[in-house]
Amino acid sequence: MGKLRVMSVFGTRPEAIKMAPLVKELAGREEIASLCCVTAQHREMLDSVLQVFGITPDWDLNIMTPRQTLSAITSRCLTGMDAAIESLRPDLILVHGDTTTTFSGALSAFYHKVAVGHVEAGLRTYDKYSPYPEEMNRKLVTAIADLYFCPTENNRQNLLKEGVRDGIFVTGNTVIDALKTTVSKEYHFTTDLLNRLPYGEKKVLLVTCHRRENYGRPMEQIMTALRRVAEDHPEVELVYPVHLSPVVQETAARYLGGHPRIHLIAPLAADEMHNLMARCYMVLTDSGGLQEEAPALGKPVLVLRRETERPEAVAAGTAALAGVEEDAIYNMASRLIRDRAAYAAMAQAVNPYGDGNACHRIADAVLWHFGRGDRPADFRG
Repeated sequence: MGKLRVMSVFGTRPEAIKMAPLVKELAGREEIASLCCVTAQHREMLDSVLQVFGITPDWDLNIMTPRQTLSAITSRCLTGMDAAIESLRPDLILVHGDTTTTFSGALSAFYHKVAVGHVEAGLRTYDKYSPYPEEMNRKLVTAIADLYFCPTENNRQNLLKEGVRDGIFVTGNTVIDALKTTVSKEYHFTTDLLNRLPYGEKKVLLVTCHRRENYGRPMEQIMTALRRVAEDHPEVELVYPVHLSPVVQETAARYLGGHPRIHLIAPLAADEMHNLMARCYMVLTDSGGLQEEAPALGKPVLVLRRETERPEAVAAGTAALAGVEEDAIYNMASRLIRDRAAYAAMAQAVNPYGDGNACHRIADAVLWHFGRGDRPADFRG
């Protein structure tokens, strides 16, 4: 038998961080030809991750345009994927999570009658407009996929409730695998500010906020709360790598600019973000990935959203839903800054998202699916 041709498709920074260790794992298997196709839905932020992990794509759609719409992303992905699939001839296409690239990649694979594996399958909020468009993207991919790689048992249960019966594996989350290669105590940041921050003397709060459903009043409330936190707590330094979205850039500058202890910086490479997370006091975020990464590093997470598709962290006590209202965010952040016991309870909770072997399990599952190995045991969080 010839090698299985497994093509990983991704296009955004979060996808790349989580898929990079899997691309490497697949490349290390003798039975597999590991192929990589990027859409470059996020060009600059994607390229930095590829550089960190030393990955050169086999195919690059390079679709990104200024102020791109969801329809434009979808259409350019679909037409670009035609040539990639016809040229690289994959036996299986792997997509990750819930982006527009994810949905478009899965749909294109279906049009070409190529099997689809969904990495990070089974996450749900059951509100199709929150997160938007991610919730609908992942539900649509569920309808297309043949293999489902669930980070947790809860994700598997979501799929079972929806009638999926075959091809489900509980693997843990691949982002935990990525952290094993990026975080180091001796790490030196390329952003000089991050080397100069007084991590031991001050409480460094890491912030990210960029989701589309938070545009407008929710984001304004979040930013107002963050400024109050900085103003009322002189022991706090707030670091915010600001997303490249013009809406986010403009809002952050308006509400957070000009404060001496609020640092609005450019988006960070994956390794810089991971190492900043490892040294910070806590994380405030509307991101999905950081809800998984921060607990693995012992950092409490306040989720700047009304709901989360990652309830495991909330149940384990490593994360808490802060919502998008100014007073609630301010009060929850202030408590963790002032109350050592409350902080310790979150910082010391057990991370439910993986043991660093998710990629190994996924590669084993792929080989099993094609009759070339044993079915891997599920991850038990």
